[in-house]
Amino acid sequence: MTVRGAEAKIAEEVSSWEGVSSGPHRFGGTEFRFGKRELGHIHGDELADIVLPIDLRNRLVKEGKVEAHRYVPSSGWITFRFRGKEDVATAIGLFRMSFEIARGRLSNSGARQPPQTAVPTLSGAVAAL
Repeated sequence: MTVRGAEAKIAEEVSSWEGVSSGPHRFGGTEFRFGKRELGHIHGDELADIVLPIDLRNRLVKEGKVEAHRYVPSSGWITFRFRGKEDVATAIGLFRMSFEIARGRLSNSGARQPPQTAVPTLSGAVAAL
């Protein structure tokens, strides 16, 4: 199903986060990066592919909240299909999880980190799904 305007709404929100850049994805759509790390990408108004840690990805797939990525199903990538307008907010929440995880890894690596912005806790974002 297509949710009209989903890509634009998601791109506007995710691109506004400190340190996130967006641009064309090599397989079509729009991708989002935090530094060199890809958070995920959107394919039009139909679906988003987002990278998460494998344990979180496995839990969300098992609970039926997302699908394993259609081309690399045993990776940390998930596919989230837009079925209704409410799925735009859920997709943003999934991108937020990927962002928080990437930001946390950068912080733990001792590398210089972009300025912090207030974000909900990871557990809060997962609970919202």
